[in-house]
Amino acid sequence: MTHTLIPDTQAPELSLPLVGGGTWVLSEQTPQHFTMVIFYRGLHCPVCKNYLGTLNSMMDQVSELGFSVVVASMDTQERAEQAKADWGLDKVDVAYGLDVETAKKWGLYISTSIKEAENDIFSEPGLIWIRADGRLYLIDIANMPWARPDLETLMPKAKFAVENNYPARGTNAV
Repeated sequence: MTHTLIPDTQAPELSLPLVGGGTWVLSEQTPQHFTMVIFYRGLHCPVCKNYLGTLNSMMDQVSELGFSVVVASMDTQERAEQAKADWGLDKVDVAYGLDVETAKKWGLYISTSIKEAENDIFSEPGLIWIRADGRLYLIDIANMPWARPDLETLMPKAKFAVENNYPARGTNAV
């Protein structure tokens, strides 16, 4: 069963290999304000291609806002390399090899293939902001490829959040 993330609690651990070598580890990130993890469905997803292309084009602005960023999927190394190359993700760290157990710890929905181009199993999208101290701040989890926050609207809100010491909302678990 998928775990429900609670804002303002410690983020689950995340450690994944990166396209190009090395390992991305959440606890080793040192952002000025936030780490943003974007979970995407995989190479098969045209919505992901467009969404991550927008992110890539905004990376200068995103970095200026004090973010460390990684995008991650359940794709294999080969598929992640192809996505990075074919989608032109030259400014974004692309991680791969997310397993089902870790995806569920992050509250992600899991789907099975309905088309030949899809992985047998993959996670649906999620966008998470994690404070520099490791606490969850913004959590957006979707069960469909089309339901994602608009990055051009969302990203400037980080400045407001920081300048106004705006608290994480939704912290009262039911």
